[in-house]
Amino acid sequence: MKPKHQRLLLALTAVIGLLVASLIAINALSDEASYFYTPATLHDQDVAIGKAIRLGGMVKQGSISSARDGVTINFIVQDKDQQQMVRYTGVTPNLFVEGSGVVADGRLDQNGVFIADTLLAKHDENYVPRELQDIDMRDAQNLEKSVVQ
Repeated sequence: MKPKHQRLLLALTAVIGLLVASLIAINALSDEASYFYTPATLHDQDVAIGKAIRLGGMVKQGSISSARDGVTINFIVQDKDQQQMVRYTGVTPNLFVEGSGVVADGRLDQNGVFIADTLLAKHDENYVPRELQDIDMRDAQNLEKSVVQ
């Protein structure tokens, strides 16, 4: 085989190897990606049970309750249109309170409850996630009242 053909074969092999490595990396990263959902988008889209996602919204007033084990809490995350029940086991951030913004990483279980692995609370009075900036919590509270009646 001529040296020219050997170099061409080597270059072709290198390009194919890079393509295969890129496809493997993209596939691995897409399986670990965590997509951001609000309660409304979570209910509108068919999210697979057990898929890693990130849920963001406001903690509903009066929704935080502790389980008997003392480390598990249940609460509701809401946006303008929907609400989502969340369960978290662990120590909550100091700024995690009712009526504040929260972002939770976790998965949906078979019962439709979001099981959070981590909680992130807002860091100051002006913080609101970019996706929730146009939400007026008074609208969400009025929605709650109309649903109850």
